[in-house]
Amino acid sequence: MTESNQKGKVAKAFCFPRLSEKQCRRMHEASLEILERVGVRLYLEEAVQLIKKAGASVTDGNLIRVSSKIVEKALKTVPKQVILYNRKGDPVMPVAGYRCFYGPGSDCLNIIDHRTGKRRKPVVKDIVEGTTLCDFLPQIDYLMSMVLPSDVDGTIADRYQMEAMLSCTTKPIIYVTYEMEGCRDAVEMAELVMGGAEALKSTPLIACYINAVSGLRHNKEALEKLLFLASKNLPSLYIPSSTAAITSPVTPAGSVALDFAGALIGLTLSQLKHEGAPVIVPGMPPGATFDMKTFILSYCEPERTITQALGQFYGFPMFALAGASESKTVDSQAAAEAALSLVVETLAGGNIIHDLGYLESGLTFSFAQLVLCDEIVSWIKAFTKEFEVSDETLALDVIAELGADGDFLNTDHTLKHFRERWYPTFFERTNYDSWLKKGGKDFVQRATESVDQILAEHKPEPLAANVRGKLSEIVQRATIR
Repeated sequence: MTESNQKGKVAKAFCFPRLSEKQCRRMHEASLEILERVGVRLYLEEAVQLIKKAGASVTDGNLIRVSSKIVEKALKTVPKQVILYNRKGDPVMPVAGYRCFYGPGSDCLNIIDHRTGKRRKPVVKDIVEGTTLCDFLPQIDYLMSMVLPSDVDGTIADRYQMEAMLSCTTKPIIYVTYEMEGCRDAVEMAELVMGGAEALKSTPLIACYINAVSGLRHNKEALEKLLFLASKNLPSLYIPSSTAAITSPVTPAGSVALDFAGALIGLTLSQLKHEGAPVIVPGMPPGATFDMKTFILSYCEPERTITQALGQFYGFPMFALAGASESKTVDSQAAAEAALSLVVETLAGGNIIHDLGYLESGLTFSFAQLVLCDEIVSWIKAFTKEFEVSDETLALDVIAELGADGDFLNTDHTLKHFRERWYPTFFERTNYDSWLKKGGKDFVQRATESVDQILAEHKPEPLAANVRGKLSEIVQRATIR
């Protein structure tokens, strides 16, 4: 059995491996060879000393070559499951195996205003409204900030993002910070909400998304955050950001092997800092693929899911990407790319699937696109759930009772089970005349109206007034540093 009734669980029978176990083993060996033969640069002295003490070779100041023995030892202590909790302390995201959870991305530079349809620079209010929308949408399991607000100091915009997310949803949060002080402030804010440092550690509401420069170059800020979170036993997503064809090979196998070399260094450092520290590894194409025709970083290329296969080989929780589009607006391309990517990432077993609602290669966010993705995920969950085959569902007695001329519409069996079928929330399924009577609106128009209605009617569970005040104090403190 595959536990398909558990939240986020994908029926394993639907999952498909893009790599054989032999290929995964070869990829793993390639990553180890990169670490031992080429080495990586660590731009933080604490990290250099940690891994040097474990037996790694250090040359040229910070070029680290690591034996497979050191890495394999660390791999034995990394948790195979990371559980994220909601604000109430409920374990709502058991991230492991083939469980999939869905959410938006972070830090888009633009937003399509759902009220005007125009592309513009985002403001803090957009994060508040987007978080409120995500709090309502049933298929959105966790939050990210979605946009980068332009109406506050950009160097501390991450504090405003965190304040808005913590205030407007009870769902888990994956956050991004620009430097180490922002990471500390984010953790302090979450500790306030959860009732202290020990409460946050035992029921982690948050996880930090950390980007290293590439699989071979690990910047100071990324390493600082990784080691800080490991010391507090809080989960981090350590994701090297190599770009295929630019900072890593153009071939999928080469680029993934290089990025996983970087991920393995992150895992090793985390375990050297605190054995058993939770870390989530890449489950998406390295950084993004550089389109050699347009010089754009592609979010929707079909050469994907190799990373998930390797993550499943290790058995570690993964951070995947889907629901995005290269389209500049919510149109047929946006729908097609969102649907295709969400289906394949789910079937590949990507655990934490982010970037739902992204347009324009991650430069623009759209609430309407997020609503579209919510509906697609609902469809996918209905498709991947296991079907019950039993006396009750086969309904042989009902068939025999009604016979060849029977009508099943008014039976108790139909009344009992019809709600188990999937019914759309946002997709249109009425006949043509009924659709015209409702205004003949296309999906974007209907989604926009739904967003307006949700924002007008949905009230997220508020934080206590004293906690809200302390969050605001942390934001204000950052403004005067």
